[in-house]
Amino acid sequence: MVSSDNASLQDRLDRITQNTRALVQPERLAISEKATEDLFNTGIEENILKVGTQAPSFALEDALTARLVRSTDLLTLGPLVISFFRGRWCPYCVTELETWRDLHSQLRKRGALFVAISPQTTRQNEFTVHQYGLPYPLLADPGAEVAGKFGIAYTIPPQHRRYFQSILVNIPFNNAGLSYHNATEASWRLPLPAVFVIDRANTIAFAEAHADFRVRPEPADVLAALDN
Repeated sequence: MVSSDNASLQDRLDRITQNTRALVQPERLAISEKATEDLFNTGIEENILKVGTQAPSFALEDALTARLVRSTDLLTLGPLVISFFRGRWCPYCVTELETWRDLHSQLRKRGALFVAISPQTTRQNEFTVHQYGLPYPLLADPGAEVAGKFGIAYTIPPQHRRYFQSILVNIPFNNAGLSYHNATEASWRLPLPAVFVIDRANTIAFAEAHADFRVRPEPADVLAALDN
């Protein structure tokens, strides 16, 4: 059981949305809503790697060991579940990470391995692991390059950057240790929140991502894909 009320992940995310709408000024909410709509209208969801295609390989730095974790090595041990998340500043991402923490034993019973990938720095990933007691690797993806290979990376446009500044979320610092003044374009890159299941033949068996950051793949669907 994931939580005391046995709610689905989306139920818990919807509560965050309800609380946010009750607390945040409507004009700020409107900026975020417009940014989400604009991102959806780019057609990015059509670019997500599809089930049945070969997954890109990667070698990314682990938060706790600072060693490179290679997807090819992981796949020799079992099927791989990859969760792409935006950063520790995102309450939706944190809720999703905690859900997978609570489901980790169910993943292991199925012989699957789980990793979470973010463009945030290894140091920020390390903070995340310790703060939320995560039992799985958090891997740093600078500039969301690996996310881009999966078809889910995008660059935050200038008008939305000002929104993040207004709510005191420093994306360039979180992603690259930079300030707003010396931020690079790469430091403004994020992934769509996404989950992929890759079988031991390196074929994608499950793929889901959404331009709306408030919507996430349901873990029950991911577990079902592992059971097939």
